[in-house]
Amino acid sequence: MGREERYSKILDWFEKNQPMPATELHYDSPFHLLIAVILSAQCTDKRVNAVVPPLFERFPKPEDLASATFEEVYPFIKSVSYPNSKTAHLIAMAGKLVSDFGSEVPSDIDMLMSLPGVGRKTANVIASIVYDKPVIAVDTHVFRVSRRLGLSDGKTVDSVRKDLEKNIPEALRAKSHHWLILHGRYTCVARKPRCGDCGLKDWCEEFENNYKHNKSL
Repeated sequence: MGREERYSKILDWFEKNQPMPATELHYDSPFHLLIAVILSAQCTDKRVNAVVPPLFERFPKPEDLASATFEEVYPFIKSVSYPNSKTAHLIAMAGKLVSDFGSEVPSDIDMLMSLPGVGRKTANVIASIVYDKPVIAVDTHVFRVSRRLGLSDGKTVDSVRKDLEKNIPEALRAKSHHWLILHGRYTCVARKPRCGDCGLKDWCEEFENNYKHNKSL
């Protein structure tokens, strides 16, 4: 199967079966989504969702977080991964929002990446969800699923991102980010993919090569 046909079949399946995918992170404003995405780096959405309600209540606006001390913020996020660096990043990020962007989360990728704690993946998540930009954030789930399905043979996050953005129509890129994340989180899991439950196996390169003749799947 050619790559163009593979993309067409897979995107069509997602459109029919998951027409309204969405992030599982809880948030009530672009600023709070930015906080949640920063906290989610190498941490589960479930853990982030558990800690953010009191954090959001205590720091509703960038000005509130920008003026906070490390000791004030750390207790709210101490149970997430890398709490020390994330505490410092959140405070610095809020400060730059206030000083450089009028307390508004920017829509431009480069501007987002100028914020402390914000790399390409985080910037693309924000641009995609908040501003419906035609970009795709590649996390570990997207990277794994894209390579298994045969959507990309890229060896790096950036090369996979470029393959996806080259082959997925702009109108579907925001959705595709969520489709691939959720598929990797619940079906195409890292250790033992649930191929028997997967609606994409007919077009999956790895299933074709490695699992198709395993009757136990």
